[in-house]
Amino acid sequence: MTTAATPGGPAIDPAINHPTRLTVVAFLSACDEAEFAAVRGGCQVSDSMLSKIASALEAIGYLDVRKGYVGKRPRTWLSLTPAGREALALHIAALQGIAATARRSGAEAGRS
Repeated sequence: MTTAATPGGPAIDPAINHPTRLTVVAFLSACDEAEFAAVRGGCQVSDSMLSKIASALEAIGYLDVRKGYVGKRPRTWLSLTPAGREALALHIAALQGIAATARRSGAEAGRS
């Protein structure tokens, strides 16, 4: 996959460019930490899909996974790392740059 960038701006992050991964990262950006089930429900994904996404994002350092218990029941909590938060911010900036460039191009084309 090629990364798109605005001239002199940040590039699209292929690790979070997929809509489902982006949804998970965006969800987690709004909190310090969230229980696996809350992320699953909030992002409307299956257990297996969220597990795969969490593993992939953890492997590249964008996500922390913490396991523990509530009473006797095992629980998993997910949180973005500082690198994950930065990646999201840069990714959003790249998308905004692409949209701004497209708007400018459209406006120029409309004047011709």
